[in-house]
Amino acid sequence: MTEEFPIAGLPTPDPEFEPERVVDVQLTALATNDDPFENAGIGTAYNFASPANRRATGPFERFVRMVTGPQYAPMVDHVEATTGPVERDGATAEQRVTLTGPDGRTETYAFGLSRRREGALDGHWLTDRVVLE
Repeated sequence: MTEEFPIAGLPTPDPEFEPERVVDVQLTALATNDDPFENAGIGTAYNFASPANRRATGPFERFVRMVTGPQYAPMVDHVEATTGPVERDGATAEQRVTLTGPDGRTETYAFGLSRRREGALDGHWLTDRVVLE
């Protein structure tokens, strides 16, 4: 993979997407991580990461290592996802998601999103953080 952003051929942020849709797009992609190409699901999550998140977790190769590491491994090719309600507070939102990984391990994550930032992505809901609960 190159350092391009967004990663071509994958879903990208849309100002029409609400926080629920942003999380759903990422979960759907991560469930079939290597479709249509290797680590495409992780690439979709990278495309929906806020600029500050990408600065902290990127470049993409490092982001892949983080997501496939022990803390986030249940996300990749998960077999079940249960989403909780979105809690919104103005320009921020949080949604809890319980995932069952391909090995049967179940973990709950809190997706933190926001939509106010400098630049072209202002007004787009993006993921600022995903925290293991």
